[in-house]
Amino acid sequence: DIGGVKLAYAALQKALDKHPEERTKKIDGLTPEQRFFLSFAAIWRSKIRDEDQKLRLNTDPHSPAQFRVNGPLSNLPEFQQAFNIPDGSPMARPADKRVNIW
Repeated sequence: DIGGVKLAYAALQKALDKHPEERTKKIDGLTPEQRFFLSFAAIWRSKIRDEDQKLRLNTDPHSPAQFRVNGPLSNLPEFQQAFNIPDGSPMARPADKRVNIW
């Protein structure tokens, strides 16, 4: 998941480089970067009962949705910067502990 979100974010930045006027354009008070990360998180939004989650942990090779969002995003300094997340926050993994793929 982290590789995919990094590639998609790079594509967003490339598009914004071609249209710099869009970089400062806010929609509903959110920057393009903030909307990107919120959209990524919304893909994995789910509600699941505890008993169903236990079953999936034993049968589904994929991580639960919350970890598919919080894991990758907490490793991206771009996410921390987009939302001005302070160092030490659970969603801002320290630089020496970040996973970096590609």
